[in-house]
Amino acid sequence: MANTAPLKDKLVTIFGGSGFLGNYVAQALLSCGARLRIASRHPERAFALKPLANLGQVQFQRCDITDGRSLEAALAGSEAVVNLVGAFDGDLRQLMGKAPGRMAKLAKAAGVKAFVHVSAIGADADSPIAYASAKALGEREVAEGFPNATIIRPSVIFGKDDNFVNMFAGLIQWMPVLPVFGPDAVFQPVYVDDVAKAIAAAIGDPGKHGGETYELGGPEKLTMLEINRRIAAAQGRKRHFIPMPDAASAGFAAMPLTPLSRAQWGLLKQGNSVSGQYPGFAALGIQPRPLGLFLDKWMLRYRKHGRFSTGQAAAG
Repeated sequence: MANTAPLKDKLVTIFGGSGFLGNYVAQALLSCGARLRIASRHPERAFALKPLANLGQVQFQRCDITDGRSLEAALAGSEAVVNLVGAFDGDLRQLMGKAPGRMAKLAKAAGVKAFVHVSAIGADADSPIAYASAKALGEREVAEGFPNATIIRPSVIFGKDDNFVNMFAGLIQWMPVLPVFGPDAVFQPVYVDDVAKAIAAAIGDPGKHGGETYELGGPEKLTMLEINRRIAAAQGRKRHFIPMPDAASAGFAAMPLTPLSRAQWGLLKQGNSVSGQYPGFAALGIQPRPLGLFLDKWMLRYRKHGRFSTGQAAAG
């Protein structure tokens, strides 16, 4: 990992810092000695960080990134910025496109020295999927507003408290027969802690990483069907998985109250692995860790008898 000593006592504003990834990015930056400002619509969701910081090391600020004055207030006195804001619904073009561009311009004008913008693998200006096209717009707008910004494109992020592995784990726990949407789609799951360390490395050395785009994928490429089977095995459960044709999957995603939206189905179908056109973890000095390193431990709570299960005996 790159030398992050320059972050000591520097104020870093994390937009969207109250979310899943934000919690880990905050911890990585706190360990580097940085002072943090968590800027979010719901900063109270990040209050769990308080006991992890020294007195005065972290502050919380309510912020609407679509409002210029709110952005200016959150940027005041900052020496570095991380933008983590992402969404699957609402005005995606505004939230993940135009607003990050405005944020970058204001950061540049305020004298911010380093800017890291988290996008996603699959960002594509020509994509019919609003999420992908909005992410591409955000990358372009950020680069125009802050030319030395670092763009981070992670694959699907997993962690103990994620909404990816845990969503499938919950379904597998209760359903003996499960449909698998996009069964052949290839993913390169990336550990949340590794992404957080990559962001800290980039923000700590803008001279080396500024102006670069990094694609972050884990060490394994897995199909959606393989991911489901691994989760079932880690739970010690025998499950029958039914690969679903695209037409049926699209129809399911279009139904109300389903765990998979149309946008998520579109992204799932196309997979999520690095293109090879950009540098990755190695350029940031990080060795990514595989899903299998953690899965057995995390699936304990989903097993029939929890931690009292006997080995990997199949459960109902």
